[in-house]
Amino acid sequence: GSEHPVIASSLNNLAILYCSQGSFERAKPLLLRALRLDEQVYGQEHPEVAFSLTNLAELYRDQGLYDEAEPLYQRALRIREQALGHEHPLVAHPLNGLANLYREQGRYEQAEPLYQRALTIRYRQCGTQHPETAETLHDLARLHELRNRPDQALKLYQQALRIRERRL
Repeated sequence: GSEHPVIASSLNNLAILYCSQGSFERAKPLLLRALRLDEQVYGQEHPEVAFSLTNLAELYRDQGLYDEAEPLYQRALRIREQALGHEHPLVAHPLNGLANLYREQGRYEQAEPLYQRALTIRYRQCGTQHPETAETLHDLARLHELRNRPDQALKLYQQALRIRERRL
């Protein structure tokens, strides 16, 4: 039925597709419904809720609605840390998203330690050659580029490229 927990996963997936197409207005009600359903089925502090929170936060970030996105990323991060531990690979996703949000706002001092933490988790949990590791390397490189650190940015961009060429 329409309230089955698997429905939230399908809603999230469809919304992600809409976001990738730039159809944010089509994605938003699906993400809100998925979040509501996850909260009803699993409770407020379940890792499945964090998945829906992160997706909604990314929608808001993509739209430049940073004030709406930030508390969602923070809540998703807190839920995953409490439920899964601080070093779990799923913790890296909201960390990286929150760092991207801070970078886009010019809050570089806040973004860098989040990227470093996400990168440490991804190195330990996913490995040095994983596409998600490459994602964080790329995002951190962009931060270094914006902070006028071209040598550091170049090194990280090249590392991310090598991983992506090998793995994708």
